[in-house]
Amino acid sequence: MLNKQRGSILIEGLVAILIFSVGVLALMGMQSVAIKNASQAKYRNEAALLANQILSQMMVDQVNIANYVDGGSAPARTAWDTQVAELLPNGSAVITYVDTAATPRFVTITLSWRGPDEPADAAHQYVTAANVMPAVN
Repeated sequence: MLNKQRGSILIEGLVAILIFSVGVLALMGMQSVAIKNASQAKYRNEAALLANQILSQMMVDQVNIANYVDGGSAPARTAWDTQVAELLPNGSAVITYVDTAATPRFVTITLSWRGPDEPADAAHQYVTAANVMPAVN
């Protein structure tokens, strides 16, 4: 009877080590996904803050609002473009401004970026739009 059970503890130990190893590998995979998602959330947050910053500046400086669009000459836009390049990896920004009867003083801000380890076709975007209406006294 003892000869039939010989080596069973060794097999049980090997199976336990195998199960433990699979669990550790799964935890490592989950950790890498969590780190990637945290960095993506950081970039989305930066994009939202940058869009809000330039939109606020445009609302304060409504007389020169057309100078904030792409190719405009507002010094605040130039400084903001520098911030976009510094805070978002491979970051770029597009600001459009439309002032028609259908869409009066309508601004659209589009921020694009691509993470350092992402392929070129995996760009992320943050888009915000607002009407920049003059303050009513």
